[in-house]
This record gives sequence, structure tokens and C-alpha cells, in this order.
Amino acid sequence: MVEQLMGSKETVLKEIFEEIHELEREQEWLEHFSILLKALSIRDSYTEGHSRRVAIYSYLIGKELGFDKGKLAKIYAGAFLHDIGKIGIPDNILNKRGKLTPEEFEIMKRHPIIGREILSQIESLEDIMPVIYYHHERIDGSGYPKGLSGGDILPEARILSVADVVEAMASHRPYRPALGIDRTLE
Repeated sequence: MVEQLMGSKETVLKEIFEEIHELEREQEWLEHFSILLKALSIRDSYTEGHSRRVAIYSYLIGKELGFDKGKLAKIYAGAFLHDIGKIGIPDNILNKRGKLTPEEFEIMKRHPIIGREILSQIESLEDIMPVIYYHHERIDGSGYPKGLSGGDILPEARILSVADVVEAMASHRPYRPALGIDRTLE
């Protein structure tokens, strides 16, 4: 029985990764932005793997919610590029080991704005710009950059926000060790 369950789990994972690889092949711009994310990862080694994991989590959440292929592509792309604006954040803030000061946090909060500035010249990415720009908004209105709340936040941005938080909590960060997936899900 265990072998059967493991076999079906492997089959499901293989199917999911095949879907994601097909999605990536359809996104011509992805290869170019992979290079930009690689450049960012030289400054912040956490970012490259984080963005891909958040993209996969976002895709899986959207798939579970029954989103169509177009919306899944939008969610995946937005998640893949959500932290691209961190390229404009100073290294001393980006890689700080401790808690950010209120002033440093204000600078960090600019990364969705910088990301939008970087990507705004690419017409084919117009649909995913709001997903990237609003990924730090919170249902209660306490997020940034606009302080949107509830239904004013795109579903795709809400999905990205959840995936981003889950991945961040479950992974090691310069300022704290990984909480692990079990504690994160609690």
C-alpha cells in the first residue's frame, strides 16, 4: 500500500512539473528574466530559489482553486518576478542579518514599486504588473504599497502573498532559521 501511495505521489508530482515546464516554455520572456534574477541572486542568494518556489506554490494554489490555464500563467509569472524590484534595494538592507529598522523597512517596501518600474516597459507583461505590484497588500489593509484591503486586492496577488509568506517562513533567512513546513502550516 505504501509503495502504491508513493507511486501515485510521484506520478502527481511528475505531472505537476510537466505542466510547469510547459508553462515556462510558453513564456518566452522567462529565460531573459531568469538572467536578471540570477544577477539579483549574486547580491541576495535567497532570491533566486525563493522566486521559483513561490511561483510553484502560487501555481499549485491557483490550480487547486480551479483557475484556468491563462490565470495560472499570470500567477506563475507574477510570482516568478515578484521580487525583481529588490535589485534596487541597497545591499546593507537586503542582506541584513537582524530586524530592519523602520527606516530600512520603508526602503525595502519600495521593491514592488521598483519592480513595476523595471517591468513597465514590456507590454507583454502588462497583465501581471498588478500581481507583482500588490503582492504585499493584506486583507486587513495593513500592507503596501497602497494599503488595499479585502476584495480590492486581485485574487492572483492574494495567492502570491500567501505563497510568498509560506515559502519565507519555511525557508532559512539571514535573520532567522527556517521554521519548517509543519510549523509554518500551523
